[in-house]
Amino acid sequence: MTDTGEPTPLPELRLKRGEERRIEGGHLWIFSNEVDTDATPLTAFTPGAPARVMSARDKFLGYACVSPHALICARLLGRDPRHPPSRSLLVHRLQVALALRERLYARPYYRLAYGESDGLPGLVLDRYDDLVVGQATTAGMEALRAEVVAAVRRVLPVTQFVWKNDGGARELEGLPAEVVADDGTVPEDIVVEENGLRCHAPLARGQKTGWFYDQAANRRALGRYVAGRRVLDVFSYVGAWGLAASAAGAGEVVCVDASATALAAATRSAADNGLQLATLEGDAFDVLTRLHAAGERFDVVVLDPPAFIKRRKQIPKGEAAYRRLNQLGLQLLARDGILVSCSCSWHLAPESLLAAIQKAARHTGRFVQVLEAGGQAPDHPVHPAIPETRYLKAYFCRAVQE
Repeated sequence: MTDTGEPTPLPELRLKRGEERRIEGGHLWIFSNEVDTDATPLTAFTPGAPARVMSARDKFLGYACVSPHALICARLLGRDPRHPPSRSLLVHRLQVALALRERLYARPYYRLAYGESDGLPGLVLDRYDDLVVGQATTAGMEALRAEVVAAVRRVLPVTQFVWKNDGGARELEGLPAEVVADDGTVPEDIVVEENGLRCHAPLARGQKTGWFYDQAANRRALGRYVAGRRVLDVFSYVGAWGLAASAAGAGEVVCVDASATALAAATRSAADNGLQLATLEGDAFDVLTRLHAAGERFDVVVLDPPAFIKRRKQIPKGEAAYRRLNQLGLQLLARDGILVSCSCSWHLAPESLLAAIQKAARHTGRFVQVLEAGGQAPDHPVHPAIPETRYLKAYFCRAVQE
């Protein structure tokens, strides 16, 4: 507080001349080489500290949280000078986010907050009824963790909040990996409802926040292709694609994944929903190779791998991996089969995934027709000024013999 009793002004983070254009265009990220470090040295900031972002011409651009040691050294939380980072701002952001999800979903199972696209950079919140699982991937959100939990509890009737902070993104900000619950007990498993199914997924030992809500709309679209068909779900994790196929009337479903824990969850979900599916544990590339050697064929093959490309320098190697995977998938397709090929690698452009599919088709003597192109579900909205918020690609392809 100042001597007059007014709140102490937040410190300034001043940009170099001309570097405000992207921020004024709607982007939320500030890179370290855009900061006037002579006027406002980054080393003066505590990780996660809030600051007033100013242009070289002394124009207020917004409030941001600073990550002084990261390439993306600050992310804007707001542009209104009357509303610095606070619990009330978080409550407002969550109320706006919740209004969208309640319009889209009849049941409380969805991504509640999707980082920058919901004005909450560095924060992901997934809702499983009265359980919320969060990931804080930046120093700014790490510093606001207690306020985030309080804001969530203000907006939702939550009985438990779990921080699933064990993702690789935290390493870039120098943050530790941890999984903690506000009541001290992290559930081993979660239950999620999607497209009329009630499914199980590991939380404590599982991937990300437990479930991949981003593919929900694409899994719903799968239903029109699988009735009476033999379906292979590759990189299945807990079998979400396979369960959707079985529920839509598939004649046989086989899920392939390297995790025995994930496949056990898939089997449990199938039993609870009165569905049938088989599982194959092992490296997906090895399993596909063995299935091909054994002469197996499927009417529908779903390829939903993890991100093969996490950094720009990995693009050549990653593109080769996508091409090889799609080639293996096409080799297992029946004469008039459906290939669903997905990528969650932002660094893989949509046209590059299509090129990988086409090259694989030529190598296997197939003619491919793209029937549908899908993206992430609407609880993962795209920020038009931030291309990185649009990452998921899913192509539904018909593959016939030439």
